Amino acid sequence: MTAKHYFRNYGVEEPQLSTWFKPKKRLDVTTTTDWLAPILWEGTFSTQALEKFYRKRNLTVGLAVFARGRFADEYLEVFLQSANKYFMPGHRVVLYIMTDDYVKRPSMELRPLCTVQLLLMEEEQWWSDTDLIRMKVLGEHIVAHILEEADFLFSMTADLVFQDDFGVETLGTSVAQLHAWWYFRNTRNYPYERRPQSSAYIPFGQGDFFYGGSIIGGTPQRVLDFIRDYMEGVIHDLKIGLNSTFERHLNKFFFLHKPTKLLSPEYGWDPTFNAPPQVHYVKVALHPERS
Repeated sequence: MTAKHYFRNYGVEEPQLSTWFKPKKRLDVTTTTDWLAPILWEGTFSTQALEKFYRKRNLTVGLAVFARGRFADEYLEVFLQSANKYFMPGHRVVLYIMTDDYVKRPSMELRPLCTVQLLLMEEEQWWSDTDLIRMKVLGEHIVAHILEEADFLFSMTADLVFQDDFGVETLGTSVAQLHAWWYFRNTRNYPYERRPQSSAYIPFGQGDFFYGGSIIGGTPQRVLDFIRDYMEGVIHDLKIGLNSTFERHLNKFFFLHKPTKLLSPEYGWDPTFNAPPQVHYVKVALHPERS
């Protein structure tokens, strides 16, 4: 680590961990992985130190959301309204809405520094596998223009609702979300892909955490790396008659390519569960009608 207090990954500067991360503030939870990546819980980070670092860099953060059919009708407006309020407050944000011709441009008043891009999809692209098509379309747009527009990028599902600030503490080269349900369960029971023939296969006795598929983030290039790996894995499995889930492919990717930052269950809580004492503040939750 240099005296400039940052390291450079994928062309993006990030602050030195010791300047903002305070893992000893939360002794009731795991705050650091075996590969020394931080796990973000309320109380473990200094927002002031992070804001001081990132405001000097004039960043743009992209937020991609996929909305089709029922998801567009029931969830998109609430997602966008909450994102407009809580996602990266005070920073330049581009909301990328992947949708069809039937979804109108949001009528809400956007906050300063926030813009919207509607990424219209062709009719023949409406496949039955929602995860496959949203990753395919997002990958195409990353290559076409997002690589040049955004320093960091998050992809989220439209059935989420921001309930508190989702700020610069979440920025990193490769960001994974700990699954709210499985984090508090026995690791031996994680629902990894167990068929050896599948590209998503993780053997029994291996694996670190179970990651949720509602939020993935990082630099646009790192998100693109995952999308390409995921698409190749799906094609491989289809050729041999297998069909694993999006989350299992995601967990295989993070098993092989460790994330540099992990979001605790506070960043993706399911409100149908009573929050345990470890969950101090819910930053993001499933839409109540979805959970």
